[in-house]
This record gives sequence, C-alpha cells and structure tokens, in this order.
Amino acid sequence: MTNTSPPTEAATLLRECRTIAVVGLSPKAHRDSHHVALYLQQQGYRIVPVNPLATEILGERCWPSLTEAARHEQIDLVDVFRQSDEVPALADEAIAIGARGLWLQLGVRHDAACERARAAGLAVVQDKCTLVEHQRLGALG
Repeated sequence: MTNTSPPTEAATLLRECRTIAVVGLSPKAHRDSHHVALYLQQQGYRIVPVNPLATEILGERCWPSLTEAARHEQIDLVDVFRQSDEVPALADEAIAIGARGLWLQLGVRHDAACERARAAGLAVVQDKCTLVEHQRLGALG
C-alpha cells in the first residue's frame, strides 16, 4: 500500500464533511491537535472534541469516546490524533457510528484498519494533516 491517499478523497472529505470529531484533541494550545482543530473551527467546521480527560475544548463539550460523542452529535468525519495501535478500535467505532470518513493525522498509519473502514464504505486518508491538506487544496475555494 502506498503512503498517500487519493487527493480526491482528501478534497471530498474536507469539502463535504462539516462536522469533525477530533479524537485525541488536547486542551493545551501548544499541541498540534489543538492548533489543527482551532484552524478547522476558524474555517467553519464544527469540531466535536473527543478526550476522556477534558470536559470542554475550544468552547465545545468534550466527549470521553467517539461512541459517546455520536450519541449526541452527527459526526461526518473522524480525525485521529492518537497512536497507530489505537486505530483499529477507532476505525470500528467510526464504522459503527456511520461516519463518512476516517482521517489519520501525520505519522498515524494502520493499513489493515483503513482497509476495513474502506470496505465498510468510509473514505479514508492516512498520514496526512487536515490543516495542511485544507491549505494545499486552496482552502477548497
């Protein structure tokens, strides 16, 4: 499997998915997850924080798990800022909640879990940053 996802998959997800669950979103402003989520929020995306150690991040209620978040929010895209070994369970959750896509941030890869998500009908991007891709795609303008 190659290290990249089709550019059209990234563009489609960023264009069509307006509510993004950010799994592993840190409340600490210096962390990449916080910076990326803030950027996405500023671009008009609805951010749904998922972090069991926080109650609110970026002005949004924070959920302890993706499954719990989906009980209260319609989630289009699952954006993962976690270790690669956590991806299989998160991919299964993304499938179970009916997300349209699974996005693994830079350095996060799990080919088997991504294939399982694709087979279930999700669009998948791995080892790419949503902020970088959004900017690279000309902010989808």
